[in-house]
Amino acid sequence: MAKEELIKKAEEGIRQIIDSKVPEEEIISQIELFENGIPFLKLKRPCTPGDGINIIPENEFARLTDLFSNEAQRGRTMKFVPASGAASRMFKPLLTLSNSNDDINKATLVAGVAKGSFDHEFAMKFIHSIDRFAFYDELKSVLSNQGFNIDNLIADGTYREIINAMLTEQGMNYANLPKGLIKFHKYPHHSRTSFEEHIVEAIAYCSDQDGNARIHFTVSPDHQQAIEDLFEQIRPLYEKEGVSLNISLSFQESATNTIAVDINNEAFRAENDNLVFRPGGHGALIENLNNLKGDIIFLKNIDNVVPDRLKPETYRFKRVLGGYLLSLQQQIFDYLEKIAGNKADDRLLSEAVTFSKEKLFISFPDNFETYKKSGKIDFLFSILNRPIRVCGMVRNQGEPGGGPFWVEHAADSCSLQIVETSQVDASLPEQQSALKNATHFNPVDIVCGVRDFRGKPFDLHNFIDYNAAFISVKSKDGEELKALELPGLWNGAMAYWHTIFVEVPVITFNPVKTINDLLRDEHLSG
Repeated sequence: MAKEELIKKAEEGIRQIIDSKVPEEEIISQIELFENGIPFLKLKRPCTPGDGINIIPENEFARLTDLFSNEAQRGRTMKFVPASGAASRMFKPLLTLSNSNDDINKATLVAGVAKGSFDHEFAMKFIHSIDRFAFYDELKSVLSNQGFNIDNLIADGTYREIINAMLTEQGMNYANLPKGLIKFHKYPHHSRTSFEEHIVEAIAYCSDQDGNARIHFTVSPDHQQAIEDLFEQIRPLYEKEGVSLNISLSFQESATNTIAVDINNEAFRAENDNLVFRPGGHGALIENLNNLKGDIIFLKNIDNVVPDRLKPETYRFKRVLGGYLLSLQQQIFDYLEKIAGNKADDRLLSEAVTFSKEKLFISFPDNFETYKKSGKIDFLFSILNRPIRVCGMVRNQGEPGGGPFWVEHAADSCSLQIVETSQVDASLPEQQSALKNATHFNPVDIVCGVRDFRGKPFDLHNFIDYNAAFISVKSKDGEELKALELPGLWNGAMAYWHTIFVEVPVITFNPVKTINDLLRDEHLSG
């Protein structure tokens, strides 16, 4: 390549980096991660009840609930819901059939089921139960407008029109919407989307004394208008009896994108010779969480909601988790205020150490007792003054996802972490054993305390383990590339927070990963 072409290519690369808004130092760090590789976490053992997972006694519920309710009334609480993901995965088996040239009718589905085809079995269940879905009336109306009668189509065993009316732009366009806009639950006078179910939850436990309920959704810019239209439409349904909804939206910032590289760890270039930047995964949302400058924030996935008949137990444990966080936070703040005010005598330091070990599961250096008093004070202040999260954990029911573990670090210390299997070298027998013996998993039922003892918001960037990223192999333009996902939001992005695990009942975890999950008893309103 001629010198002039090399200079032009370099200049163009610089322009693309500037346009990407990803800081140059971030790109350098990302490429270094590709070159050096990402070390596996080393599991010490799974967390279990009494060993990393707290079981809150029933007789503590009332005290914790009262503590939480008092602080919620002061306007300290809000809800944060990642909701930018598309719903297309929910419909994957139906999309596979829709995109094929095969007939979609009773005969082909029966034949497919007989051959053991999951897609055909999934579609058969969907069709046979179609009138039980919350969106059934809308689907029926769409088909009618297209000149079809849904009952006649089912009676005739002709299903392609039904599936296409639900999935495609010519109908309800569900395959291209975010999960939050899918109608999940049927009620006598209205079917609710998962956005609405989260709003109902926020009203129940994130309202202040003036009835203000604060909830924040992270969404895709592509869907912003449709989401805002929904909120405008449904607001009168929920803003009554003194309730005022404070709903805010944000997008995953382009500055959190990551650069892709080729198999030689050189910047990957597409067919048009442009550099390739990819979304950094849900870990990028730590930026959105940080920008909120909140106080007590509940974090929950968009698809984990239930109809009203099952909400009381969810509300109960949300308040208990919030109260448990506040009780720990109050004690932490008390120690920090006394340390900062030079009121830490030997008795208080000893008490703070015991609290840190027994309640916060903090590891101390073996020679901590030999530290001078000033050294003990400095160490305690540095480890106590950080964000806190209380994470609900459910008994393992075979659902996919990360779980609670003791993770080993240098100098024989360890900490509580939510770990994904991809972060662990499962080829090692002892690591495989730790994964296999896990009793609980992470349903993403988290309450966060993100202000310090003086009421100032923490800069959450200071508590990320940047090495806890993920590298995956993708393809573009027929060539392999390596993609980097930032440390997961509840994994490495919160690695240096205080982490507390609390067992919660499995009834509080009801995710909708496929459209047929809405046929589970937990998602039927009656």
